[in-house]
Amino acid sequence: MTGGENSTRIIDPYLPDNGNSGYRVSRYELDLEYKVATNRLSGTATITAVTLAALRTLTLDLSDALSVTKVAVNGARAGRFKTSANKLHITLAEGLPAGAAMTIVVRYGGSPRPLRTHWGDVGFEELTDGALVAGQPNGAPSWFPCDDQPSAKASIHIRIRTESSYYAIANGRLISRRAHAGMTTWTYEQPEPTSTYLVTLQIGRYDRHRVARNGVSIHAVLPDRLSENFASDFARQPQMMTLFVELFGPYPLADGYTVVITDDDLEIPLEAQGISIFGANHCAGRGRGERLIAHELAHQWFGNSVTVRRWQDIWLHEGFACYAEWLWSENSGGRSAEEWARHYHQRLADAPQDLLLADPGVQDLFDDRVYKRGALTLHVLRGRIGDDNFFALLRDWTQRYRHSTVVTDDFTGLASHYADQSLRALFEAWLYARALPALEPPP
Repeated sequence: MTGGENSTRIIDPYLPDNGNSGYRVSRYELDLEYKVATNRLSGTATITAVTLAALRTLTLDLSDALSVTKVAVNGARAGRFKTSANKLHITLAEGLPAGAAMTIVVRYGGSPRPLRTHWGDVGFEELTDGALVAGQPNGAPSWFPCDDQPSAKASIHIRIRTESSYYAIANGRLISRRAHAGMTTWTYEQPEPTSTYLVTLQIGRYDRHRVARNGVSIHAVLPDRLSENFASDFARQPQMMTLFVELFGPYPLADGYTVVITDDDLEIPLEAQGISIFGANHCAGRGRGERLIAHELAHQWFGNSVTVRRWQDIWLHEGFACYAEWLWSENSGGRSAEEWARHYHQRLADAPQDLLLADPGVQDLFDDRVYKRGALTLHVLRGRIGDDNFFALLRDWTQRYRHSTVVTDDFTGLASHYADQSLRALFEAWLYARALPALEPPP
């Protein structure tokens, strides 16, 4: 089967136009320049991959807002290339057999803009004075050519040049920072395999501060005007990290954790690999954001390291991160997880009973019921198998599938090894039936 035939296969029914077949990417190297005032992005993407089938043609996901000026594969100019419907179509000068190494170089540029989706605007977005990338679930093609499916993880190297008055942050470790002629080049390296939607770029008039280094280094990147608010609102973040390492296992990234606070307000915080992004409204000095802070931190284990292979299993991200909120509350002097479970069970009982947790559908992908019912599923499981087994299961889950991709059956199968009795009925009721089950009494 050739790449042209294979690339039409639907990889994820929730995003039928995303993802590409016929090859597997192992590394992205982005060498970019961004002008804030004109919202102009330009540069080169070098993509290292291996063919999974004999290829004469292939596709990459790339926004129509960006124009491609040159494509080369293994050093040879592509026979032809064109962009349409947010795809870059490439015809190779010579076909490649299955198992061949492939280096694709794409030179491109334009004025990036978010992609319009079922869930609103997603991807590269201008701020009042800067830019951000909010990639979940399919925003990566708004700023670089890629195989945009969560199951396709790769290492990432980002070199970004922008005006020297701005701070630029991307995933991974800052390798170098060099200023020249009013522009600064920032180079970041993320060696851990990363899904494309978790690759990010944040640009603003920010300063970087160390928050803690108690086993895992934590930094903040934010406008100076918000420093005092941050010190108040995010004060317990180091304690959250300590608790989550204890409950979930080792922090999955070598280069620590960074929180970015934008100078603009944001509707919701968002996660990226090794980074969480909050708006200025989440750092208002009123101490009301601990739930969100815990949620985004937990995603570094559940979602960013252990990532769904297909979007229908998103409860494995959001249910786990929501339950982490309850665990933080329980361990920091707030309501117990049992109290939160009873509270949200009543709220779900009053909501429509038309959602399948293991397959919520495109429109309900980010519905709050996915988050809360997912957390309730974990709480019921915890009650059934006991705390020792439950937290051993979570640590096994994060280690066994570290930097990998999973489906719901992977979790339910692993959970069965931590139970003395069958869990089939529990999972059937909570994951695969629409009616809300009764909340089991605590042991």
